Amino acid sequence: MKLLSAEFIKSSVSPEQFPPDRLPEIAFVGRSNVGKSSLINSLLHRKKLAKVSKTPGKTRAVNFFTVRTSDPKLSLLSLVDLPGYGYAKVSKTMRAQWGPMIEQYLEQRQSLGAVILLIEARVWMPQDVMTVQWVQSLGCGMIIVLTKADKLRQSERAPSLAAVRTACGLGPEVPIVLYSAETHEGRDALWGEIRTQFKT
Repeated sequence: MKLLSAEFIKSSVSPEQFPPDRLPEIAFVGRSNVGKSSLINSLLHRKKLAKVSKTPGKTRAVNFFTVRTSDPKLSLLSLVDLPGYGYAKVSKTMRAQWGPMIEQYLEQRQSLGAVILLIEARVWMPQDVMTVQWVQSLGCGMIIVLTKADKLRQSERAPSLAAVRTACGLGPEVPIVLYSAETHEGRDALWGEIRTQFKT
């Protein structure tokens, strides 16, 4: 499969601003500063399509991107970057607005086909576990991505995968992909899992 194009569509700060529910969508969910924007840029072979910052909470809206691929079954799709949960250097009011907006998107978006849930490979938290369980309850497809894989020693990889799978109570049917936005390790594997989620 070849990536033909990728473009930013819009940022939405309320459900009323979401674009029409037409394309199959993949939502990226994760704790603040887990690397969602960096992963999206890596996945799409772009450097600055999704805005990246070292400051937690940089993504303050729901950002929609349209992607074209050479795969006839997945020729046109939408990637959706959601605000990070947990710590963020924004006001309490803004954080309070994020929760309902994210919940409404994940629970009511008809075109949502899969959720890619990012967890930092070396620093996962109870909040990550609760989010995994919530996403599972929604009944949509889910892919777990362990980010910053380049920080792991070879001997740490298998134990990290096993620890997250056990902590989250995940069965073997839920894929877990190690990913590094720095080296692009895991990019082909993640695209492969995305294609599997949308097979008809």
